[in-house]
Amino acid sequence: MDNRDKLICTIYGLTALIALPATWINNIAFMNQSDHAGFSIGEFVHDAYANAASASLTNDLFAIATVATIFMIVEGRRLEMRFLWAYLLLGPLVAIGFSFPLFLLARHLKLSKHNNALEAVGNTEVEQSLT
Repeated sequence: MDNRDKLICTIYGLTALIALPATWINNIAFMNQSDHAGFSIGEFVHDAYANAASASLTNDLFAIATVATIFMIVEGRRLEMRFLWAYLLLGPLVAIGFSFPLFLLARHLKLSKHNNALEAVGNTEVEQSLT
C-alpha cells in the first residue's frame, strides 16, 4: 500500500472515529432529557423536524444515507466484501457517519490488496516476456 492509500485509509478511519462520539453524545443527551423516557424513534424524528433548519439537515441526511446504503449494497456485492450486513446494520443502529466511512475503509483496503496482486502478476508476466 502506497502513501496515498494510507492517507485515504487514515482519513476514512478518523472520520468514523470522530462521527461516533459526535452523534452519540447528542443521542445520549436526547435520551436523558427530562421530557423523554429513554429513546423513542417517533419523538426523535418529530424533534428532528422541530424547525426549518433541522428539517433541512434531516432531509439531507436521509438523502445521503439512502445513496450511501445503495452504494454499499452494490459495491459490497460487486467486490464480495465480507460482513456487508454489518455495515448496513450499523448505519441505522449506530450512525451512517460511522458505518459509511468504515465501509469505505474496508473497500479501499480490499481494492488496494487487489491492485497490489494485479501489479505482482503483471510484473511477473513482464519479466517472463523479457526472458
